[in-house]
Amino acid sequence: MQRRTFLTASAATAALFSLSNPTKAAADMPLLAPWTGPHGGAPAFDKVKVADFKPAIEAGIADQRAKVAAIAANKAPPTFENTIAALEDCSRPLDRVLAYFNIWTSTLNDKAMQAVEAEMAPKLAASADEVIQNGPLFERVKAVYEARERSGLTPEQQRLTWVYYRRFARQGAALDAAGKTRMAEINQRLASLYTAFSQNELKDEEAWTLPLTSQDDLAGLPDSVVAAAAREAEAHGKKGQWLITNTRSSMEPFLTYSTRRDLREKGFRMWTMRGDNGDANDNNANITEILKLRAERAKLLGFPTHAHWITDDQMAKTPDAAMDLMLKVWAPAVARVREEVADMQAVADAEGAKIKIAPWDYRFYAEKVRKAKYDLDEAEIKPYLQLEKLREGMFWAAGQLYGFEFKQVTDLPVAQPDIRTFEVTRGGQRVGLWYFDPYARAGKNSGAWMNEYRTQERFLSEVTPIVSNNANFVKGAPGEPILVSWDDATTMFHEFGHALHGLNSNVTYPALAGTNVVRDFVEFPSQLNEHWLPTHEVLTRFATHYKTGAPMPDALAAKIKKAHTFNQGFLTVEYLASAIVDMKAHLAGATPIEPHAFEKATLAEIGMPPEIVMRHRMPHFGHIFSGDGYSAGYYDYIWADTLTADAAEAFQEAPGGFYDKATAQRLHDCIMSVGNTIDAGEAFRRFRGRDVTIDALMRDRGFPAPAKA
Repeated sequence: MQRRTFLTASAATAALFSLSNPTKAAADMPLLAPWTGPHGGAPAFDKVKVADFKPAIEAGIADQRAKVAAIAANKAPPTFENTIAALEDCSRPLDRVLAYFNIWTSTLNDKAMQAVEAEMAPKLAASADEVIQNGPLFERVKAVYEARERSGLTPEQQRLTWVYYRRFARQGAALDAAGKTRMAEINQRLASLYTAFSQNELKDEEAWTLPLTSQDDLAGLPDSVVAAAAREAEAHGKKGQWLITNTRSSMEPFLTYSTRRDLREKGFRMWTMRGDNGDANDNNANITEILKLRAERAKLLGFPTHAHWITDDQMAKTPDAAMDLMLKVWAPAVARVREEVADMQAVADAEGAKIKIAPWDYRFYAEKVRKAKYDLDEAEIKPYLQLEKLREGMFWAAGQLYGFEFKQVTDLPVAQPDIRTFEVTRGGQRVGLWYFDPYARAGKNSGAWMNEYRTQERFLSEVTPIVSNNANFVKGAPGEPILVSWDDATTMFHEFGHALHGLNSNVTYPALAGTNVVRDFVEFPSQLNEHWLPTHEVLTRFATHYKTGAPMPDALAAKIKKAHTFNQGFLTVEYLASAIVDMKAHLAGATPIEPHAFEKATLAEIGMPPEIVMRHRMPHFGHIFSGDGYSAGYYDYIWADTLTADAAEAFQEAPGGFYDKATAQRLHDCIMSVGNTIDAGEAFRRFRGRDVTIDALMRDRGFPAPAKA
């Protein structure tokens, strides 16, 4: 998600970016120009050239530097308007070029763009530090903060002032000169390391593939997987063969269906060794240095560890609170894994396989157990899950909950021809724009995510949000529907939940708008939105067979619902192992960490089942090593899922179930529209009428309730 970048003047760097009239220079560059045109204005993707990024970013920095310098030098007494509100308005051109920059580095990151990213990342980090380290500016922010409750400010203005003050204080605004210098050095080096880490991960995903060269290699694979592999091979210049790429959307179906155990092992090892091959793309040294620098930075800021610094600004408040939740869920999840493995081993033994279940067997035999226990086969479900029909289902459910209507528009430029744009309205009034980028391609990050190109605001004028959803589905043949797995369908609804969070925003100031909430709350609206996929209303309308058009039979839908808690041991342990390793790595402080040894020791300490590997091993754990975003914060998903399960029960208890109008209105008013204008815990209490409990989470996963203290 796009974050605002704040910069200010520095004698040491002013000459580097000096322009005779930075505001005019910025206006002359298309990447910094205001977004105009129909539908409330939109990015001018047709004017983007990679060669323009560096000068545009430098001009944007210079433009913002001049504005922030004026705020800091203002002789008038500091007020909300001349300090906080002025800061809110000082970065418009730079925000626009960074919106393009983030899109290109995440979805169109070719070699030329990677070179720009590597050069500009440390410069952007240095510039961001300038504003934090501007003493006169911080004193003005502090003065407004200390007077906020007696200055006649609205509650939202008080909240914005608090957010700005916390941002400055937490980033080292009060450090002495030596501390500020070292802080800037650390942040610039981290920016370079984050870029190197993410580019190495991308290179291993693109360079390593699993070729299938004979019919024997295709044993067990459904037709849809075979067809996708053939298209990938052709795209890689190997027409007549089949290719499994090193991405989750390609590898997981192969691991689920292939009866070739030798190839499953080969593919699994390739997938789990991204960034860990002892070559030029190896990330282990980057990890060690990142952890060392984060620990040093936390000490500078007065925190025992990076984990303490991160959680201090989240709902959890402390690493202990996050670890306590994870460990409460860990024990029953591991117990469930033992049951799942026993079931799988029994199937393997009955087939005479003479094997011991290994990590590359888990998905394959889990599918056999699901079929045996629940008479449910993923291959039976997939024909009903068409990508485009699911998109229509997401739109329909959003209409029922929030009154949204989506209409595709073709009069706006896009960054890549496969991307489509939809205008979102409510009651005939424009709400915003939604961009859909569903297909895998070279230069695109793996996985799925939401991006916020522009946040909603009504600070100086009414500005509607622009959001996108991005995925990595293998593109189908012309005219053929793309069939997805149940897990992929759930992910679509999840990421669309982030988009709905941005589209529903209804606040004044952009820094508080949409998804600009604390990290362990931001996943709550997205995880909650997953619950609309399995509803009868969505499945009967939009889960239709790709050949016959018939809706998913009620009996099949009932089997999916009955199997809801199936494989929860695996899914929970796979995720929690990564989250616990993340937290423990950042609790280690200054202790040097060698990733292999640390992974092995930590997993042994917590009793990791040998049949499972972490969802994200450290060398490709982009959530925590390609930026600060989820570092010491991968626990966010289980924290948010605790909120989600509790909130889902609010709908289940309502007369209209998941389409109950009163509950949906309360969700909109208390959660989806308020952004960060109120504390996240208070927002949840307003919706639920009480604090969250873990009980609903345990029920949702089919685990025993935790023992009462």
